[in-house]
Amino acid sequence: MAQGRTPEAAERQAAATEAARQALADHMSDDKTSELFGVTELCKAFDVTPRTLRFYEDKGLLSPRRINGTRVYSRRDRARLALILRAKVIGSSLAEIKQYLDMYGQAGEGRQQQLRYVLQRTDAAIAELEQKRAHIESSLVELRIINDNVRRNLGLPAVESS
Repeated sequence: MAQGRTPEAAERQAAATEAARQALADHMSDDKTSELFGVTELCKAFDVTPRTLRFYEDKGLLSPRRINGTRVYSRRDRARLALILRAKVIGSSLAEIKQYLDMYGQAGEGRQQQLRYVLQRTDAAIAELEQKRAHIESSLVELRIINDNVRRNLGLPAVESS
């Protein structure tokens, strides 16, 4: 277990890792025999609104099929939605996300290019988060010192730090 992580945090990380692996596998799946999902199912699964799905469709990020006039999504669409939402979390623009998704192509011909792009983006996001974490840790140390000094000057007991 990584230093300073609780068992719960490790379990959450393992679950997130497995979800990411499944999303990538689904992204590469064949739509022809895939399970189908309705708008309501996707909205509940990803905590998004139907308007959000339509917005991503309008931007060319999702391409649901129509069955009797109803929009239905394949496992690949579901995986694309998961990738879109993850990419947004790390700060990717919709144009970057579309570029990434379009790299894959119909037959997976852009897979290596897509992987290089993901590597570049995740390396940058990791470096940025590590820098933010270092800044937060430094700020916490400074705040604890200030807090201890103020408590001492007021004659109050010190607080145990976690």
